[in-house]
Amino acid sequence: MTSQEIKALTGQYVMNTYGRFPVAIDHGEGARLYDPEGNEYIDFTSGIGVTDLGYGYQPWVDAVAAQAKKLSHVSNLFYTEPAALLAQTLCRRTGESCVFFANGGGEANEGMIKLARKYSFDKYGKGRATIITLNNSFHGRTITTLMATGQEVFHNYFFPFTEGFRYADANDLASLEAAAGDDVCAVMVELVQGEGGVLPLDKAYVQAVAQLCAERDWLLLADEVQTGVGRTGSLFAFQQYGVLPDVVSFAKGIAGGLPMSGIMASEKCRGVLGPGTHATTFGANPVCAAAGLVVQETLTDEFLEEVKAKGAYLREQIEALDLPCFGKTRGMGLMIGIEVKEGYNKGDIAAKLIENGLLVLTAGPGMRLLPPLVITKEEMDKGLAIMKKALA
Repeated sequence: MTSQEIKALTGQYVMNTYGRFPVAIDHGEGARLYDPEGNEYIDFTSGIGVTDLGYGYQPWVDAVAAQAKKLSHVSNLFYTEPAALLAQTLCRRTGESCVFFANGGGEANEGMIKLARKYSFDKYGKGRATIITLNNSFHGRTITTLMATGQEVFHNYFFPFTEGFRYADANDLASLEAAAGDDVCAVMVELVQGEGGVLPLDKAYVQAVAQLCAERDWLLLADEVQTGVGRTGSLFAFQQYGVLPDVVSFAKGIAGGLPMSGIMASEKCRGVLGPGTHATTFGANPVCAAAGLVVQETLTDEFLEEVKAKGAYLREQIEALDLPCFGKTRGMGLMIGIEVKEGYNKGDIAAKLIENGLLVLTAGPGMRLLPPLVITKEEMDKGLAIMKKALA
């Protein structure tokens, strides 16, 4: 099919819930994508942080094909090797104790919220179920995770929302204390606020929150849906903050392009969700888990150091372009935000870059870049050249 035919068919039969750019994608290689007509795009989005190994990565392709031929699905009433091995790898690399596998980020965060509330219920009974989240946060699109999201714009249309959330300002311990109370069971944070604009939390603040949680027996919940799986230059962002959260959610890049997510829990939370308290049909899918094992094998310590170096290079080069529409950059690893100066529109900038062959994202008031972690210097330089040509 041609691009126009694909767009027309989508418009006729798919719900119009996305503000799509006028590009149809047919195939990819490395950090490059192509439309049906063969036009090339440098990908600085990786499917919003999902295709961390890029496109056509042969070990990933081979593992997915082999597992699909062997076993595509079996329910969680039975055991499978890929999920067991992936859970072992994640726990050994993070210091967490156990894993629950799910399918998407919102579902993972729902599981994390349920675990926190049951932990408190088991220990203290009813009346201690409130979770403090941060203003400007984003935690998902379900009824509950929309309310967990600390942005009022999301609290509309779908009433009644789930109760039990209060909000505090990021990097402000006094604000967190003001939101506290005897009804609190947990604090939930994104270590880098992604949708809010790629805003890293301060290390001292995160450590202070972890200490406060330990003192009051609140659970520290880390939403690493976007920051996890190598995106920030460590396997999980919390490893750069010197804390071990009680529960961590993950998704996006965990299976390199297939739908998978989950939560990891610490030893004290190991037994909270017992048989019958939480479940999902497709979680721990063996094909996704086999893909996830390739991701873990690829993300060695040396590879993760390269992610940090690539991120530093991109940020340095973007600022060196001195483009009239861009200010400072921020972020961690290959999770990069760019300030958009007053008088410029982030959506217009994104459209212009995409028109010229560079796929980018927006977030909060600025731009967001999430390139595949395997992106080469040549591909980065080509993307930078497109920026200069389109925006200078």
